[in-house]
Amino acid sequence: MRFGVFYEHQLPRPWAARSEQQLFQDALHQVELADRLGIDYAWEVEHHFLEEYSHSSAPEVFLAAASQRTRRIRLGHGIVLMPPGYNHPARVAERLATLDLVSNGRVDWGTGESASRAELEGFGIDPAERRAMWRETTEQVASMLALDPYPGFRGKYFSMRVRNVVPKSTRPLETRSSVAMRAATLAGWL
Repeated sequence: MRFGVFYEHQLPRPWAARSEQQLFQDALHQVELADRLGIDYAWEVEHHFLEEYSHSSAPEVFLAAASQRTRRIRLGHGIVLMPPGYNHPARVAERLATLDLVSNGRVDWGTGESASRAELEGFGIDPAERRAMWRETTEQVASMLALDPYPGFRGKYFSMRVRNVVPKSTRPLETRSSVAMRAATLAGWL
């Protein structure tokens, strides 16, 4: 059995001047303690515009800070929002590889599409198209991480010419969506 910690950075009102700073510092101290106690992983969500519920709009920054305070705990994105209105696929690949390099290979990549209308509509993303966007961009980010150079792609939601997307991780990154994507395809959901 494995144990982990999962962060959304919830912060109920009322807020003081340094409430968010204290929230993040406390969470970083918790990840340090989890690492020392032998906890297996620390995952961080990505959410936008969800006051009180989740102040976690830049998980890659939090995870990078955690990587420099820990030695063995795995660090995971739970999840990276994949519709390209949130995150350009090349930027996702670059951030994942960079985080994996600075953490010495401790990154897990969870992906998702988002369900919150506040988030989707805040970035101009059509809720009816989110699953197709997720699938298209997740496949392309995986290719960018693995191929040198990336051969380019012309899709419905994302297009890019041939580019060498750098840096490259020193190991293949496993996405937590890959198993779910295969299972969903077999079940006929995708």
